[in-house]
Amino acid sequence: MNSTNAEIAGAHPEPEEVVLRPGGSSRGYWAELWRYRELFYFLAWRDLKVRYKQTSVGIAWAVLRPLLVTFVFVFVFGRMANLPSPDGVPYPLLVIAGMAAWQFFASVMGEGSNSMLANANLISKVYFPRIIVPSSVVAVALADLGITAVLACGLMAWYSFLPPIQIVLLPLFLLLALAAALGIAFWLSALTVRYRDVRFVVPFLVQFGLYVTPVGFSTFSVPEEYRPLFALNPMVGVIEGFRWCALGTGALGGGILPISVVVSTILLVSGFRYYRATERRFADII
Repeated sequence: MNSTNAEIAGAHPEPEEVVLRPGGSSRGYWAELWRYRELFYFLAWRDLKVRYKQTSVGIAWAVLRPLLVTFVFVFVFGRMANLPSPDGVPYPLLVIAGMAAWQFFASVMGEGSNSMLANANLISKVYFPRIIVPSSVVAVALADLGITAVLACGLMAWYSFLPPIQIVLLPLFLLLALAAALGIAFWLSALTVRYRDVRFVVPFLVQFGLYVTPVGFSTFSVPEEYRPLFALNPMVGVIEGFRWCALGTGALGGGILPISVVVSTILLVSGFRYYRATERRFADII
C-alpha cells in the first residue's frame, strides 16, 4: 500500500469483517453476545425513547401509575380489609416497596415476552443473537424502577422514615427479580414465536400474578401453613427482600428466601436453555 492509500485508509478505516455462524458452542455464544453489545444498547435506547419521549403523556404516566396503584391498594387492603402492617411501618411504604419490585418484574416479563413479535422485521432480515431482543427491555424496567424509587423516597421523607443499613443489599434482590423475570420472558418469547396465542396469555399472567403476590399486603397476613406453598411464587421472596432492605421488616423467615432463589434459578436456566434450543428457527417461523 502506497503512502496515499495508507492515508486514505487511516482516515476511513474499512469495516471489520464479521463471519456469522448461527448456533455453535456456549463459549462462542457469549463472545458473540459481547460482539453485538452495541445492538443491545441501540434497542434499549430505542425503547426508552418510545416510552418517555414519543408518547402524549411522557414521564407523567410513569409517575402516576405507581401512585394510583399504591393509593388503591392502601385503600383496599389497609383501610377496608384493615390488614396489619408489620413492625409498625406506615402502610403506604409497605405497598410502594412491594409495588416497585412487582412493576420491575412485570415490565421485564411482559415486554420481554412480546419483544420477538414486536421486532419481527429486524429478526427476519439479519442475523444476530436473538436473546438480545428480550434482554434489552431491562433498560425501560430499570428506568421505571428509578422513578418509583424516587416516589418511595418522597413518601419516606413524608413519614420521617429512615431506611436501615441493609438498604445496601437491595441490588441482590433486584438481581433475583431479574432472574425470575428474564427466565419467564425467555420461555414466553420463544413460545410466542411458535404459538401466537401465547401473547394473549401474557396480560392474564401479569394480572393474575399481581393477586397472588404480596404487593398490597404482607406475607405475615398469609396463614403460616400456606407460606411454603405461597413462596413458590419467586416474587414473594423478592418483595419481602425489598421490604427488609428498605423498611427493615423481617418477613424473610420460614424458608421463603431459599425457595425464591431456587425457583428463580430454575426459571432462568430452563428459560435460557429452551430459548437457545429454539433460537435458530425463529427467522424461518416468524
